[in-house]
Amino acid sequence: MSDTKIITPETRRVIDFPLKVGESPTWDDRTGDLWLVDILAPAAICLRAGGQVNRFEMPVKIGSLALCEGGDIAVALESGVHILNPKTGSMKLLCNPDNGRADSRLNDGKAGPDGCFWVGTRDEGVPQTGNARLYRVKPDGSFETVLDGNLMTSNGLAWSPDGRTMYHSDSSGLYAQIFDFDPNQGVTSAPRRLHDFMPEEGRPDGAAVDAEGFYWSAGQQSGRLNRISPSGEVIEAYRMPAKGPSMPCFGGPDFSTIYVTTLSADNNGTFEHGTLYAFETGVRGLPEHRFAI
Repeated sequence: MSDTKIITPETRRVIDFPLKVGESPTWDDRTGDLWLVDILAPAAICLRAGGQVNRFEMPVKIGSLALCEGGDIAVALESGVHILNPKTGSMKLLCNPDNGRADSRLNDGKAGPDGCFWVGTRDEGVPQTGNARLYRVKPDGSFETVLDGNLMTSNGLAWSPDGRTMYHSDSSGLYAQIFDFDPNQGVTSAPRRLHDFMPEEGRPDGAAVDAEGFYWSAGQQSGRLNRISPSGEVIEAYRMPAKGPSMPCFGGPDFSTIYVTTLSADNNGTFEHGTLYAFETGVRGLPEHRFAI
């Protein structure tokens, strides 16, 4: 920890409306739109390049979303993976991998280099029992279970620039792990531990990977973003103006802007609404992968 460089970036608030649990910011490099979700609203929200805001109310909790090749948006709802048509607002069910399991809901998800939608679940039990899973959803609606058991909150999905490493975290288990990855087959190895998070580093929430191959993990409850090397060292920590950063993404015309969603939280007696921040560091990201549908 002593080697971690602490940085306080010049952040700006991007939206003027509150979020309950902001998550899953996703930059669309084809349109210049920025998507995100509010898990508990529940809603998918699109900040259009022209400045307007489109809000799509959801029937049940929404965990995450992903861009589709054809222009639609894949949304991971408590009731399954649906495909949202952003022009009409209509939705159709693709599949329900979790199938209504008790104490479970779809949580963090991202499209991968394989064109599939990877989505994990959160164990909603109190106390948690480790029933979370990670699913790989294919464009035809079929799916496979990649992780099952001894997992509490599947989170932090991201891929290395060459697509050969998949990153994943357990927010409740306080660790990040990596898998070997093949763009044709998906995961090809057992997980290997990348980093165990100390209290001051926060709970590992949503994540992104930059063009240099570093893993950016939102430090939930610690008010920071942790930039982690491929070998697992936290080399930089970016202080955020909110206690509950939930997920970063890279965006802007050259992917040099970092967007960070936050969730509502009590910060030393002061209530903070969830929101969306942005800042620049000189580090660039990469285009989001798309669900091949």
